[in-house]
Amino acid sequence: MTVPDRQVDPFTLDVDQSVIDDLHDRLDRTRWSPVLPGAPWAKGVPVDHLRDLVAYWRDGYDWRAQEAALNAHPQFTTHIDGAQVHFLHVTSPVEDAMPLLSLHGWPGSVVEFLDVIDPLTDPAAHGGRPEDAVHVVIPSLPGFGLSGAVADGGWTERRMAAAMVELMDRLGYARFGVQGGDLGAGIGPHIGRIAPDRVVGIHVNAATVGFMPFPPVPDDELAELTDLERDRVARIERFMADGFGYAQIMGTRPATLAHGLADSPVGQLAWILDKFKEWTHPSRDLPETAIDRDRMLTNVMLYWLTNTAASSSNVYWEGQHDEGAWAPDPSSGVPTGVLATAEDIAIRRYAEASHDIVHWTDLDTGGHFAALEIPELLVDDVRTFFAGLHPVQ
Repeated sequence: MTVPDRQVDPFTLDVDQSVIDDLHDRLDRTRWSPVLPGAPWAKGVPVDHLRDLVAYWRDGYDWRAQEAALNAHPQFTTHIDGAQVHFLHVTSPVEDAMPLLSLHGWPGSVVEFLDVIDPLTDPAAHGGRPEDAVHVVIPSLPGFGLSGAVADGGWTERRMAAAMVELMDRLGYARFGVQGGDLGAGIGPHIGRIAPDRVVGIHVNAATVGFMPFPPVPDDELAELTDLERDRVARIERFMADGFGYAQIMGTRPATLAHGLADSPVGQLAWILDKFKEWTHPSRDLPETAIDRDRMLTNVMLYWLTNTAASSSNVYWEGQHDEGAWAPDPSSGVPTGVLATAEDIAIRRYAEASHDIVHWTDLDTGGHFAALEIPELLVDDVRTFFAGLHPVQ
């Protein structure tokens, strides 16, 4: 089918009941792994916890209610650079509000932002100032969720950034802000480098590459760091030693992994649940302590229903095989703000090497999924950051 150039089409999520019935059948027929010896979670997601969550997914979780929650916001699709891009576009009642592009990462989705849409677009109704209002554009990244799988290779963070600039152009936004976490925290700065004259500011959370050192950090350098910074360095070292395996697998064998995730909803759930456990705050607690169980399952559903385990994993392969991905990038000159939660590892002195840092917040709460875990604090920080910048021209 030929898609007219730059066409933007309304989209309504409506999953056929046969797809839900197939999911339930697969859940009913799960072959459970035996329990491994050792402490729960020490070797990954324990089978007992997973069985309980799957039982709820099968008989307690209401997909139609979650589908309706997504459909409560205007959604659209368009085709950019050969890929379909799905996005939510919610305009503010404040007509001259700044457009804000909000970007998720892996294993996230547009579901992450559902609790921040209303406070961002209509702050006056949520204890804020009308002048802080924004129009929000929340895309499913190419290869993720409702955007569907990509048909070709080369979808690096830089290519995604270029697609996002084109998306904002199609929506008629000459100037806009960017907010992103995880992959979004990598894509956002590239948007600033591609279109520095169009980006008001870039706000990131869950920032890693370009915002942190790579171990080992020399002793004399460590001695210059604050206690908080040394703690983050230690957590980086632990992560590289004990928590980086998922990225190595997706960065080297995404197709092999995807066969299991595409065939088994429980496998897909466990693969994502492991990260919700490790990356939420406090990480020693169960992920459901930090994130609503239904919201977490809806995030997993968007991977399962769209069969995008392979294409979303492939982003890591593209990144690890992108020769320029690990090289320091020059600063775009675009004002950049960072929200570093209790589980984040960004350190300002390293971020300043390739970013124009004008705002930095360190929190003693929250984890990797700030929009899901601490939506009020994220909204407050986004408002504070952009309020300190020049208005949209």
